[in-house]
Amino acid sequence: MSVQVGKAAPEFNTTALVGREFQDISLKQYTDADKWVVLFFYPKDFTFVCPTELVEFNNAVDEFEDRDVVLLGGSTDSEFSHLGWVKSHEDLSDLQYPLFADIKKEMATSYGVLDEESGVALRGTFVIDPNGVVQWSQINSMNVGRNVGEVIRVIDALQTDELCPCNWKKGEQTIQL
Repeated sequence: MSVQVGKAAPEFNTTALVGREFQDISLKQYTDADKWVVLFFYPKDFTFVCPTELVEFNNAVDEFEDRDVVLLGGSTDSEFSHLGWVKSHEDLSDLQYPLFADIKKEMATSYGVLDEESGVALRGTFVIDPNGVVQWSQINSMNVGRNVGEVIRVIDALQTDELCPCNWKKGEQTIQL
């Protein structure tokens, strides 16, 4: 199964590490609060490329919040693994967004990012609007980190609700018909 842009995002209910506590989260709680959601999957805790992405998303939390966007990151690891990782990795010690646990691999499967061979998630990124509709998705190889600035650029374009040309940046002209 894969997620299609313009279609409803698969609902989920899971446990997440929020700060140093475990909390249940769902997509509905954020869309009901009229928030955009950036849902991103990474392959595994205690690896090498993954923390660089988590740190960059964390560095941009204010930019996402300014756009009414919540970040939700996670992997097929457990919430306990997430806690051990953030406690042991100085750069991850102050993450300001939830890390969801998908140990049953239901989310990774429903979003079409589960790599069957390795049993872990690919680097999938999904921008979901406040109506629960997927507006953008990108899936990277496990070896290649994503570009957080590009995610922000796409959100800016989506939030104009207009036609945005190639390489468009916030503040530039949109296409007028």
